[in-house]
Amino acid sequence: MWYFLALLGLCSRANAADLNSLVNLFIGTVSSGNAFPGAAIPHGMAKVGIDVTAGVRQSGYLHDNSSISGISLMHDEGTGGNALGGYGIFPLFPLTNCTFSSCPVALSARVALRAANADAAEPGYFTTTFVNGIKLETTSARRSGLIRFTYPKSGPNHVVVDLTNDLGRSFSGGSLTVSDLGRVKLGGTFLQSYGQSNYTVFACYDFAAPKSVNEHTIDAFGTYQSKNLSTPSTVTITANSTSLNFPYTGSVSPQQAGALLGFTGSSVLARFGISFHDSDTACANAEEEIPDWDFDAVQRASAEAWEDILSHIGVDTVVEDATVVELLYSSMYRANLVPANLTGENPYWQSPFPFFDAFFCSWDTFRTVHPLLSLHDPRGWGQIVSAYVDGWRHTGYIPECRANTKPGYVQGGDDGMIPLGDFAVKYGQHAQELGVPSDDLYTALVETAENTPPNWYTVGRQNTAWKQFGYIPTDWTDPSGSTGLPTREASRALEYALGDFAVRQAAIALRKDPGDVVKYSNRSMNFVNMWNPNLTHDGFTGFSQRRAVNGTFLFSSPDACSPVDPVGHSCARGSDNNVGFYESSSWEYSFFAPQSMATIVDLMGGPDTFIPRLDHYFAKGYFSAGNEPGFENPWAYHYANRPDLSALRVRNVVYRNFNTGFNGQVIPGNDDSGAMASLLIFHLLGMYPVPASKQLLIGAPFVSAFTIFNDFFGTTTSFRVINFDKKTLQATPPAGSNIFVKSITINGKPSPSLCWINFDDVVGGGNIEIEMFNDVTKAATAGCLPGGLPDSLGTGGFAP
Repeated sequence: MWYFLALLGLCSRANAADLNSLVNLFIGTVSSGNAFPGAAIPHGMAKVGIDVTAGVRQSGYLHDNSSISGISLMHDEGTGGNALGGYGIFPLFPLTNCTFSSCPVALSARVALRAANADAAEPGYFTTTFVNGIKLETTSARRSGLIRFTYPKSGPNHVVVDLTNDLGRSFSGGSLTVSDLGRVKLGGTFLQSYGQSNYTVFACYDFAAPKSVNEHTIDAFGTYQSKNLSTPSTVTITANSTSLNFPYTGSVSPQQAGALLGFTGSSVLARFGISFHDSDTACANAEEEIPDWDFDAVQRASAEAWEDILSHIGVDTVVEDATVVELLYSSMYRANLVPANLTGENPYWQSPFPFFDAFFCSWDTFRTVHPLLSLHDPRGWGQIVSAYVDGWRHTGYIPECRANTKPGYVQGGDDGMIPLGDFAVKYGQHAQELGVPSDDLYTALVETAENTPPNWYTVGRQNTAWKQFGYIPTDWTDPSGSTGLPTREASRALEYALGDFAVRQAAIALRKDPGDVVKYSNRSMNFVNMWNPNLTHDGFTGFSQRRAVNGTFLFSSPDACSPVDPVGHSCARGSDNNVGFYESSSWEYSFFAPQSMATIVDLMGGPDTFIPRLDHYFAKGYFSAGNEPGFENPWAYHYANRPDLSALRVRNVVYRNFNTGFNGQVIPGNDDSGAMASLLIFHLLGMYPVPASKQLLIGAPFVSAFTIFNDFFGTTTSFRVINFDKKTLQATPPAGSNIFVKSITINGKPSPSLCWINFDDVVGGGNIEIEMFNDVTKAATAGCLPGGLPDSLGTGGFAP
């Protein structure tokens, strides 16, 4: 009884704590994390933040001394993407100490520095101050927000409304109207963040705030534009001009253009709305969501939304290690920024179903982002899954990498298949309640697995080859005329196999034709067709490789595209990628078959060879903690019956790659739409999800107790770590510390495995005890316990 009461106290304290105060929004903003630290609500369409001029970053932000070019309305979270395109649309910029006709409105003329250490942020709010003393603040709702400038003196002060400068300077047409009543309506066409397409977006700014919330008055307005395109930074300001129009050109225009407003007063409050339909809808969105212009109320509502999401994972923020707590809640914040909820803003088809964007990309997010949502926010996840299904309903294929409402590039397979299979397995019997028609979901999976699109570079898969050969041959022309980027043959095949496993799992969960189960079970094992058993590298034999049409293997050095590649191959999407793998090496991808890891162990020579090979992979530097195909690899020792080694490796990976230092946590590469954030959460909780299944690998948590709240079942599951040892919270836990799992008890009953736990137990609302101990020999001998290895399809696991 005392234990139950103690856990109730833990949950109560966690929910009562100000969890927002534990979030560091500047994590991943110093180096390459590309994290977005501006104002947003969970999964908000509006992501309002400042844009720096130092390089192109899809988040718009760098925590350095870069100049600011404006504060804009939409951004991506943690992505790389197209340096020539992206969001950062319709930025505002405050000016002082100038007359209306001579204000420095062009981009290069107006940029300014921030004062030292002026940036500050918390969930739902961002602020900074320029060196000239102008303070900027912003907060937001789903499709709208407020931006406030506070000037050092009462005026004259000005605000630039920039029509043409997005993050990539990719403007190719648009229009603007401005009125003396302070309303500016804009529309523009820009290049998407990740893909080949242009997108068109609209915004509406209102500056005539009610006197109850602001005392400024508008005393001048007009437009500006380049005098000529050969010297576009030389602009003409035209007072009282009410419109600009630049027809779509089909190419990027260097035009500098926008509106300029002048104000009397020391503070200017702007309300904005955004839309993918038209500027009138953007205005309506702002009026609906922020009718009274109450900055504090909007900020408070955003903070409350974040507090609710953060509280889905509860820890005692006083008892637990402060660094771990900061890492946990900062990661929980970033993991719930995207995908973005654009429901009601779909510019392509009418639908009663949700519309989400920033699937950027499913290759990045299926491993950890979607499984995390499945644990704590199935209601929100159901909307996202429904949006995937609706994408198939209207295009014929499950979206893989939708960015800026346009199809992006396919990186691996059509990895949007895997979240759908995962949803079917976990919530298939509740699909209707969660707004997902299960028959449509299954048909979407089957059609994406069977049909080949005209261009499988942007959606779908190269199924004609996959079905004919059982692998993806190099230099093969599809007789149907279907085309795509014919590279990444080996890694695409490995991910096609996992996609077919997702179909197989959905067929079982949704009680579809048993013949489908057999068919997709067999295709799930086709990853073995890429295995060259005769290739030896670094003393280890057998690696995944490309194959020719006649079946012969084509050699690529297994260390090519690894972090220590001695040659420096092209490893991305380009036609010069001649190694067969996408953003990863054969050394790494040869471990990739989460649906049948026992098969990988056998192909590599059994546990006695698999373990030293995995050790070598880490020791030689072939592992990169920020590379998605290797996410599971620190846990892969489980499949060789050595969870004790996984426990040590996960500690090492976390403390060598994620840490809090100056300006926050170091992220190993881009945050990738929350992929790194959700990965770290799983590591910290001592779990790792097996795709499209109910199995989670289990290990050594970084906290002594935690709770997981499931917002669909309304359950809170309590975890207690017996003999938790804070000395293990380092890269190399000292000898004699309690780092190994001795026993797992679920609702008073011993677990049959020390290596995995069932999803139903994790969300079931019960009590789970994980007992730790320090006996190295016993931990190695016990392994997963007899019969406790995680499932593998090739050895009869994941049985129907």
